[in-house]
Amino acid sequence: MSSEQNSLMAGPRIAAAGAHHKLELAVVVPTYNERDNLALLCENLEQALAGIAWELIVVDDNSPDDTAGLVRQLGRRYPNVRCIKRIGRRGLSSACAEGILSTNAVFVAVMDADHQHDEAILTPMLEAARGGADIVVGSRFAESGSSGDGLSPTRLRGSKLATAMAAMVTGRALADPMSGFFLLRRDLFEAIAANLSADGFKILLDIVVSAQRSGRQIMIAEVPYVFRPRHAGDSKMSPLIVIQFLGLWLSSLTRGLLPTSFLLFSMVGVSGVAVHLAALWALSTWAKPSFVIAQIGATLTAMTWNFFLNNILTYSDKRLHGARLWLGLLGFYAVCSIGGLANVSVASWIYEMREATFVAGMAGALMSSVFNYAVTRILTWK
Repeated sequence: MSSEQNSLMAGPRIAAAGAHHKLELAVVVPTYNERDNLALLCENLEQALAGIAWELIVVDDNSPDDTAGLVRQLGRRYPNVRCIKRIGRRGLSSACAEGILSTNAVFVAVMDADHQHDEAILTPMLEAARGGADIVVGSRFAESGSSGDGLSPTRLRGSKLATAMAAMVTGRALADPMSGFFLLRRDLFEAIAANLSADGFKILLDIVVSAQRSGRQIMIAEVPYVFRPRHAGDSKMSPLIVIQFLGLWLSSLTRGLLPTSFLLFSMVGVSGVAVHLAALWALSTWAKPSFVIAQIGATLTAMTWNFFLNNILTYSDKRLHGARLWLGLLGFYAVCSIGGLANVSVASWIYEMREATFVAGMAGALMSSVFNYAVTRILTWK
C-alpha cells in the first residue's frame, strides 16, 4: 500500500478538533499540480493544530494531476478538508481570495502546499492574531527566521530586492512583505476584498497596501521560521510572475489609479513596438516588398505577439484555449485595427491644433492603448 493510501486510511482524526467547537481557523492552500504534497500536509497540520477548531480549504486550478480528486478522497475521511476546483480561472491571488471568502472561520491562514512553509508556527501566528494583530506574517527574514535551503542564491537576491521595492509602497518596515505565508482576520479581508487585484503572485503586499489605503490602522506581527526545500513537484516561480509583481508594484505606486492589468497590457504594448520594428527591418531587408506591405506585415506580427503575450501574462487567469484562442486572435486584430485608426485620428487632430509632433504621437498612442485595453478586456478576455 502506498504512503498516499496509508494517509487516506489513517482515520478521521483531523476532524476531531473542530467537530464540536466554533470554527476558528481556516487554512487556505492554492494548488496547481500539488497532488504529491497534500496527504502529508494534512498529517502535519493535524499535529500542528491539535486542539484548535480548523479546516483545510484547497483551491485548485483544475490541475492535470487531479489534485482535486485526491482532496475529495481526503475529504471523505476528514470532514474538515475540502476543495474548491476552479474551471477556466487561474491565478494565486484570486485563488486565495475565493478560499478566504468561502469560510466562516474567524481567522484565515494562507500557505503553500509544497511544505516550504513551516506549519508548526501556525499556532503562534494564531496566538498573535488572538492578541490583537490584524495580520500575522510568517517571516523568513525576521529575527531567527531564515531562507534556509529553500531559495537559490539568485532567488534570494531577487526576494531581497522585491522586499526593498515593497517597502516603497507599504511605507512600513516589514522584514518579509513578499511572504506567501500569513494569517489574518477574515472580516478584515472581506472589508478590502473589492479593492484587491486578481492579478499577481504576492497577495500579502496587495492586502497590506489596500488596507492602509482604506484608512485602516492595521497592526502587523511577524513570526520567524526557516524556509524549507520543496517536498515534491515543481516551483511555480517564473519570469512572468516577476513581471506580474512589477505590474502590481507600479499600480500600488499610483495608489491604484492605474490597474495592474492595464500596466501589464501597456508593458506588452511596449514590447510590441520592438517586435514591430524588428519585423519591419527583417521584411525590408530580406523580402524587400513595398513599404506599405512591409508595414502591414510588421503590424500583424506585432499584434500577434501582443495577443499571445497578453493571453499568458496580463490575462493568465482568463487564458484562452482551443477554438476560443483563435477566435480571440481574430477579434484582437479587429479591435487593434480600430485602435490604430483612433491613434491616427487623435494624433492628427492634436498636431493640427499645436503642430507638436511628439505630443501628438504620444497622445495618439495613449488613446489607442486605452481603447485597445478597454475593448479587449470586455470582448476578448471577458
